[in-house]
Amino acid sequence: MTPAASSGLPPPQHHLCQLVQRRALCNHGARSSAPSDLPDDIEELQLNHNSIRTLAERSLARYRSLETLSLAGNHLETLESRAFGGSPRIECLNLAENSLHVGYQETGSALRSLPRLRVLDLSRNELDDEAASHLLQNLTSLEQLDLSWNVLLRLDETSFLQGLRQLRELDLQGNMLFEIDGAFDGGVVPRLRRLNVAFNYLPCLTDFHMTQLVLLNASHNAIEWFVARQDPAMGVFRLETLDLSDNRLLFFPFLPSRSRLRNLHLSRNAIRFYEHLADQNATATHPNWTTSVRYYNLRGNVSNVTADLWDEGLHGDISSLDVLELSGNQIDYFPRGFVAKMPALSTLRVATNCLDALHLTPGQFSDGLLRELDVSDNRLREVAVTADHRGALGNLTYLNLSLNGLTSLPSGLLSSLPSLRSVDLSYNPELGVHFCPDDGEDVGGSSGGGGAASDCVAWRNAGSSLTRLYLKGCGVARLPSSAFAGMSLTHLELSDNAGIELEPRSIRALSGTLRHLGLGNTDVRLFDFSPFRKLEYLNLSNNSLARFPPSLANTGLRVLDLRDNKLSTIPSAHANAMAPKLRRVFLSGNPFNCCRMEWSDTFGRTETLNVVDVSDILCEDLFKRTHRALDRLPPLSCGGREEGESILWYFLLAVPIFMSFLGISVIFCLTFRPRLKTIKKKCFKSTPY
Repeated sequence: MTPAASSGLPPPQHHLCQLVQRRALCNHGARSSAPSDLPDDIEELQLNHNSIRTLAERSLARYRSLETLSLAGNHLETLESRAFGGSPRIECLNLAENSLHVGYQETGSALRSLPRLRVLDLSRNELDDEAASHLLQNLTSLEQLDLSWNVLLRLDETSFLQGLRQLRELDLQGNMLFEIDGAFDGGVVPRLRRLNVAFNYLPCLTDFHMTQLVLLNASHNAIEWFVARQDPAMGVFRLETLDLSDNRLLFFPFLPSRSRLRNLHLSRNAIRFYEHLADQNATATHPNWTTSVRYYNLRGNVSNVTADLWDEGLHGDISSLDVLELSGNQIDYFPRGFVAKMPALSTLRVATNCLDALHLTPGQFSDGLLRELDVSDNRLREVAVTADHRGALGNLTYLNLSLNGLTSLPSGLLSSLPSLRSVDLSYNPELGVHFCPDDGEDVGGSSGGGGAASDCVAWRNAGSSLTRLYLKGCGVARLPSSAFAGMSLTHLELSDNAGIELEPRSIRALSGTLRHLGLGNTDVRLFDFSPFRKLEYLNLSNNSLARFPPSLANTGLRVLDLRDNKLSTIPSAHANAMAPKLRRVFLSGNPFNCCRMEWSDTFGRTETLNVVDVSDILCEDLFKRTHRALDRLPPLSCGGREEGESILWYFLLAVPIFMSFLGISVIFCLTFRPRLKTIKKKCFKSTPY
């Protein structure tokens, strides 16, 4: 009998942990307490997703070198006041996804025993304002704090931020914050650089004066106004990234007059420009219109924050902007010189707005560094450019004009962009893209100024740099043999141009570079894909193909879309050749023959191949019954070929043959039967003696 058994004590618990140098990984177990049999010199201990509800006193005393401790996902309710006794060197503590709202008073005492604590994660603990204040009291060494996805309601001058003078990063996303009032006044957190208050209920951010912030994420709130304090004595704001996307902004934010802002995200708001309402005619028509707004806080006190709505300087300092994201708003025009105020701008996204014209003129775009311009999904009817200003977009590499109502393009616009790498003109159904003749000359267009539209599209200088061209649904009727001469396209999208005339040499000129080719809904029938050795993606959907193109077996395709055609089968030889190379294939919407589905077995056995829509693939058997490709068919559906020849099948085949023979025999007998009267005379006559 062992001493443990003789004393009535339970046997020692053996903890299976993975040891990596001085790290102990004890995650995803059933431990109810911290292990006590690990090397005493470990520096990191992970106990995530166990069943530890209470961290008992001095349960980590053995590990005096411990610096990082993670207890996430344990349903932890309490850390006893001396839980960290003997482990004073802990700097990083992860307590996420627990229930610390239950015993936060004692847990707070435990946290205050860690003088070196720099990083603390308290996310998803159902903490309210009182619990957070108690837990964080006097944690003066904290530099990173995560309180996301709790139930905090408001921040003010008495909140938990008091005393956190070393704090650099604060994450408050996913709470229930509806007010921030004085919480950051008076240098409460002078070192704070990154603040995340996304996914809350903030109605506005006015009198913003946190000059030390580098990043502010206030997306996914209910913010209608963002107004920065306009005080020259405050110095330059260090803010570099401001995210106000997914809010209710009515105006472009009132930014600081002096800033270093580089990234401004304003997607999915209700922003418009109202500068045109400030003219004299509008004022005369509406004499009671105000030109400024004054802000009130929730306590009813009048704030000294005002904003002049029609001031031309309301945009603030945007001279250092690199990325401006304005997609999903209500912008119908840009104030004159607005984009020109951003000489460092490289990315401008204005998708899904109400622009009806795009003027690439000196008054709008200065000679800058713009590389990406997205004006898709607007109401564009025209793009205007002056001949003396085409060089303003010389650095442009990406241009998206899709989903508009363009009827023409300025003469030579695309050929005057020498750095252009990607152009998307998709779904401008009235554009009717016509490629220029073999000599590459602009036909019917003007080479002079004024932005006259040409009758054809020429690439010229863009040909050497352009690699991606998207012309889906643009009314392309014909591709001449020289359409892509001199180009090195890797992506070409021509889908949804029904009835397009493809000159084989036009696309074959790209066989050495093309990796993505879209020919869906183009009525393509016969096309030789053998030269396209580098092709990885091919869309042939909705083309009424009755035969699987045999030349596809000679390509290196990784993604193939054959949906909504008229294929009855895929020859086994082609399936065997393509399966090892394919990664994804789409096949639904074809009338496959259930008795010729050998290809499905080949694709199913290939582990690296995913038939994405396999559950939607249907087939018909000999009796015109529809089955899912995954279903196992009855033996009779294909003549018993799946499980040996069926005797019943032969019986069914023999019945009509037998009936035919029987019918012939009856007819023969009826036609050539002997006369019974003669038989009677010969056989039944008495014999004389």
